[in-house]
Parts: sequence; structure tokens; C-alpha cells
Amino acid sequence: MKTTALSVNLNKVALVRNTRHLGIPSLTRAADICLRQGASGITVHPRPDQRHIRTGDVHDLSALLKGWPDREFNIEGNPFQNLMGFVQELRPHQCTLVPDSEGQFTSDHGWDLARDGERLRPLIAQAKALGVRVSLFMDADPAAMALARAVGADRVELYTEPYAQAWGSTAQQGQIDRFAAAAQAAQQAGLGVNAGHDLSRDNLGAFLHGVPGVQEVSIGHALIADALELGYAATVQAYLHVIASAFADRPAAA
Repeated sequence: MKTTALSVNLNKVALVRNTRHLGIPSLTRAADICLRQGASGITVHPRPDQRHIRTGDVHDLSALLKGWPDREFNIEGNPFQNLMGFVQELRPHQCTLVPDSEGQFTSDHGWDLARDGERLRPLIAQAKALGVRVSLFMDADPAAMALARAVGADRVELYTEPYAQAWGSTAQQGQIDRFAAAAQAAQQAGLGVNAGHDLSRDNLGAFLHGVPGVQEVSIGHALIADALELGYAATVQAYLHVIASAFADRPAAA
């Protein structure tokens, strides 16, 4: 693998838009700029309360992505809530299954497949039958990766907040080692590896340098915060530079 794809999560753009009734900032405008600057895809997480991404946004972005056949649309959510309706109707390139409760502030843990695996299995099969790649939001537990494959997932998205919290501290290397072991276990099980949650311009490079094989990162909060200062175009370029540098800095044997 030569690089890691960057998918831009637009939830926080929608959150700002929803504070007024003017329709600005525009999600489709934000997506178009990010795609023009080289982002590999767009991610949204439409929660049941529509506190940021709304149903219409998902449809508008799906229509926009039709004009970018080489880019991907990733819809995140809990398949036991509202996610599967979007998957069935819009057939995004990827759906990321996340175990959030309806009122949860933000995603903060991965699936417990010993508990939820059999409930997930038919929904995963349903999405795959529609041609949609399925990724499961998972903690960095190497022992759980074979279970993710067994229930039918194509990929896992490693929940990276523990790494982000440890970045810059003496615990950073231990977290990198933990995530590298989980990524290796996922790949050995036949799964692709994505990653996301609290990744930023500051911590992304060290993560990708230390965790080989990450196919995609989904970044929202930090990227949109950077865009408030730098603009969408410069921000996407900055993240792509971080990704390219992480690969360039790897030892030749990696």
C-alpha cells in the first residue's frame, strides 16, 4: 500500500449550519472543495436526532459524489437505529457500523462482538448484498479482529481516541504498539484497516508511521477546526502532506 486515503467528516460543518436558518455553511460546497483538493472521500454520521447531519444532507452528498466516481461516500451510524435505511436507499461505497446510543455525545467505544456479533451478522450481510463495503468501529484489541471477520465485516475502523490522548506523553509509544498489533491482527484475519477519532495534523503522522497498513482515516473535528483558520483547501492539502510524509519517513523494510 502506497498511501492512506483521507475521508473528510462533515458533521461539524452541519453543526455550525444548524445554529441558524440560512443554509450556511454549505455542506455540498465544503465537500466539493475538499474533493477538488484531493480528499479521497466524504464521511457523515447522521444521528437519529439530526443534531448535525440531516437526512437531506445525506441525499445531497450522495448526489454530489455521483460526479466523483473515483471518490468514496462513507455513512457511519448504528445499524440498529437509522443507518440501514440510508444504506438500502443510497448504497454508499462504505458503511461504518458504530455502537452509539441515541443520545451519545460522541463515539467513545467499539463493538463488543461477543455480545452483539450475532445481531450484526444479518445486517452486515444485507449491506454487502447491496454492494456496500462494511467496516466495524472497533477498539484496538487484537483478539477481537478475528471475530469481526467471522461476522462478515470487510474492514475495521480502529477507534483512535486512546492514542490521541496519549500523544506527546510517555504513553504514546505504548499506544502505537497496541494499535499496530491490532492492525496486524486485522490484516492477518483478512480485514482492511481504517482509523478515526481525534486524529489531527499534530498526531496523524506519528500514528501512520507506527501503524502500517491503514487504508483510510476519517477526520472531522480537528480538520474542520483547522479549516476555520486555514480554509478547506489549505487544510486538506496540509493533511495530505502529513500522510505523504509519514509514508516517506518509513524505513525501506516497512
